[in-house]
Amino acid sequence: MLKEETENIKKGPRFPHTYAILLAVVIISAVLSYVIPAGEFERVEIDDRTEVVPGSYAQTEQSPVSFFDLFKSIPLGLIDGGEIIFYIFLVGGAFGVIRATGAIEAAIQKIMITVKGNEKLMIPVIMFVFSVLGFTTGMAEEAIIFVPIGIVLATALGYDAMVGTAMVTLGAASGFIGGMLNPFTVGIAQEIAELTIFSGWEFRTFVYVFVLGSAVWYVMHYAKRVKKDPEASLIHHESQNGQVNFTEDVMDFGELKKRHIFILLTFFLGIVINVYGIFQHGWFLTELSANFFLVGILAGFVGGMKVNDIFDAFIDGMKLVVYGAIIVGFARAILVVLESGMIIDTIINSMSGVLDYLPKSVSVLGMLLIQVIINFFIPSGSGQAVTTMPIMTPIADLQEIPRQIAVLAFQYGDAITNTIIPTSASLMGVLAVSGIPYIKWVKFVWKITLIWLIIAAIALVAATILNIT
Repeated sequence: MLKEETENIKKGPRFPHTYAILLAVVIISAVLSYVIPAGEFERVEIDDRTEVVPGSYAQTEQSPVSFFDLFKSIPLGLIDGGEIIFYIFLVGGAFGVIRATGAIEAAIQKIMITVKGNEKLMIPVIMFVFSVLGFTTGMAEEAIIFVPIGIVLATALGYDAMVGTAMVTLGAASGFIGGMLNPFTVGIAQEIAELTIFSGWEFRTFVYVFVLGSAVWYVMHYAKRVKKDPEASLIHHESQNGQVNFTEDVMDFGELKKRHIFILLTFFLGIVINVYGIFQHGWFLTELSANFFLVGILAGFVGGMKVNDIFDAFIDGMKLVVYGAIIVGFARAILVVLESGMIIDTIINSMSGVLDYLPKSVSVLGMLLIQVIINFFIPSGSGQAVTTMPIMTPIADLQEIPRQIAVLAFQYGDAITNTIIPTSASLMGVLAVSGIPYIKWVKFVWKITLIWLIIAAIALVAATILNIT
């Protein structure tokens, strides 16, 4: 991005910070505790799950939240979300070590050499690789690091920077939407909904194939048009003016060595062990955190890094996810206020009453719409899970909709629009690095975003009919 443009953006009006929005919601929630009647449902334990008893809502004595208790909710929210927060930090740290070894860059260079002469293969292969990172590590902000690589690869093969950016970001987004093993969205949402972590992965995988397939087709269709006529590029003017970054860079990531292969195998073995532990031994966040920490340390040693270098890279990795990690605590504070004010069940009862008049298939689409709207204000997947799932889970119970489908509605509503909303830190970071104007990106990406939303809507209706649990 040009210096003058950067200065203009800084001087112009800014959309409120996500943390400011969440604090505002906390304050509003506290005010509502004086206005909304307090009430609660009866809850029962069924198969180790706490479920709301339909029709049991009753008003109780008002319990307004005091001024000081309002601000106490922030540290309390951080404490309540501690297990999730530190899990995010440890996964981010492990990924930081793997990235510091250069294994991922070397693998991409190997792919580029392999597909030379058949460049069309590069787009689906690169997008698949990043989609795997999307549905295993929840890659979002981390994609910013790899955008320059994507742009260099794309422009070297006769495409434009839009193709290079899309290969990385839409590839990672496809996996993030699929979410089969995404700990930051599906894992957290299922934990709150008291479901077995990563359960329902078969259905998610089926939908993921359509999400990734449509994205690959979309990018390849655009790339073919640009290669045939460079002036057809949406950013042709910006490229000619030198506004788009990395189009003239030449990067040599080095050859893929045996140690890189062992590092990547260590990473994927760690994922396999996590999946095995989840399904065979009931592992959850504590065990998964420990395993990812171990994977990060082992990857560093395999990569020939010194102990101090390993932990420097670990800290760098944690820095990348601090925004999304701490936001969990702020989002949790909303729940702390709603629960202490005894108004969360009143809100649930009211929302459920609206959905009572709708068929189940329409109700789940309503859930999707609500999550899409909320995602604009809370673009952090983990933050949105903590904010919305405590409300959506009992609503699903009252509507006799499987909790798994409520998680699906959250998952798709959170993930899909991250590719287009201006409040997404990862998207705006990607565009800042690449130099692609936001309006041009929207012009490129709105159609695939709409296609994804249609796929999600069909998937939710199908899941409701099939009664996915």
